[in-house]
Parts: sequence; C-alpha cells; structure tokens
Amino acid sequence: MADNDKYKKRRWSVPSKRAKKYVADRLAKVHTAGPKEGKPLTDFEAGIRSGYLQCQSDHAGIWRYKKQKEAEKAAKETKKKKAE
Repeated sequence: MADNDKYKKRRWSVPSKRAKKYVADRLAKVHTAGPKEGKPLTDFEAGIRSGYLQCQSDHAGIWRYKKQKEAEKAAKETKKKKAE
C-alpha cells in the first residue's frame, strides 16, 4: 500500500453521511467503500451497521419529541400570560 492511500488515513465522517453509506452496505450486502470494498459483509459487520442506524433513528426521535414538548410548554406559557 502506498502512503497516500485514501483508506489508510483515518477521518471523521458526518453521521448522516456514514448512515447513508451503511444503508448502501446493508442493501448491497457487501462493503461499498474502504479496503474491503466488494467483499461480503459478515453477520457481525451487518449487525454493527444495523445497530448504528437504529441508534441514529432513536436519537432523531428523542430530539423531535423534546422539540415538540418545548413548543407545547411555550404555547402553554403564552396562553397563561394572555389569560392574566
């Protein structure tokens, strides 16, 4: 391997981009990027990708729930101030 190999250098990726790559891996059932590109996913690797995607979904749901609760609380406070 050359020293300037794009897969040798470790980089952070944006979670949404990583999730898209994981979805592509899961659908193709093979590695779509990296040094293992084209090789089939093992059950462990497929499980890791599924777990990551589930975690992303859970966090997004919690964020939406908290955002909605804040909006409801603000609406109640506004209503309460108008009543006074």
